[in-house]
Amino acid sequence: MNYEIIATLGPGSESESMWKEMISAGVTAFRLNTSHLSLERLRDWMGRISRFYEEIGASLPVVLDLQGSKWRVGDFTAFELAPGQPVELFLAGTSSRAGTLPVPHADFFHAAGVSSSMILLNDAKIRLEVQSISEKGLTARVIQGGKISGHKGITFQASEYRVETISEKDRAILEQTGQQPDVRYAISYVRDALEMSRYRRLFGPAAYLIAKLERGPAMDDAVDICRSANEVWVCRGDLGAELGLPGMARAVARFSIQARDLGAPALMAGQVLEHMTQAVYPTRSEVCYLYEALVQGYRGFVLSDEVAIGQYPIESCRAAAMFREGK
Repeated sequence: MNYEIIATLGPGSESESMWKEMISAGVTAFRLNTSHLSLERLRDWMGRISRFYEEIGASLPVVLDLQGSKWRVGDFTAFELAPGQPVELFLAGTSSRAGTLPVPHADFFHAAGVSSSMILLNDAKIRLEVQSISEKGLTARVIQGGKISGHKGITFQASEYRVETISEKDRAILEQTGQQPDVRYAISYVRDALEMSRYRRLFGPAAYLIAKLERGPAMDDAVDICRSANEVWVCRGDLGAELGLPGMARAVARFSIQARDLGAPALMAGQVLEHMTQAVYPTRSEVCYLYEALVQGYRGFVLSDEVAIGQYPIESCRAAAMFREGK
């Protein structure tokens, strides 16, 4: 089988020597999550990657993951949320007050009154229940705790309300990188084909655009989304937060039936080899799921934490490539 393996670069995979090993292991493209990078830091990463490609005499596509309409918390010092703890959320980009969460999205607070009371953070690893809503923000109680840090995703479970657009930072990234070769753009939280068609007009006909399917309507509208996208990713992390785990499983199962007939390649993303973030080998279940996805028609996989912050990035790439021809 020939298929794609997109590896996310991060603190666990920063060195050029590691990039060489990842390519040897079967990686076909690199990904940068721009939500965690300033424009200056992104420029540094792109410069390093460009020089690396010159040294090895070859180049791979670089996927820039854009925030799109996805909500993320702002900047603050990481802290632990304990079950039962009250927490304040307010409209701001940063916070220096202990136990508070800044959210730099006005539409998040507009959505509070028309959404479920359950707030999910960091792919639903942390859960808050809304207690009160005011003009300045809202208060919530921690239902499921854990450590929270800046720029993690935040959403209301099953919420349909949000402003579908890319941020000013996303536009600046496009302006900064639009003329560079082999750059692709993955757009987060696409709602439907209409939204994706607007991005196609904005980015232009020559841009390589990837629609990240992280919401129920997007999964249902995948065929039409592919008319404006060069590729789609099924992102199970945020999809699970949006739909709940049973709903996510049902949506992915329905999608997989049509994966090979969409008109554009479909890749699987989100905890593909999550076990390998801290383990040198994948689980049997992970291996079986890799193979089943390929048989169903998926064109490849997107590795995230496994290679960006995991302890075994090279081994994760090799595991993802185990069914590739010549491996």
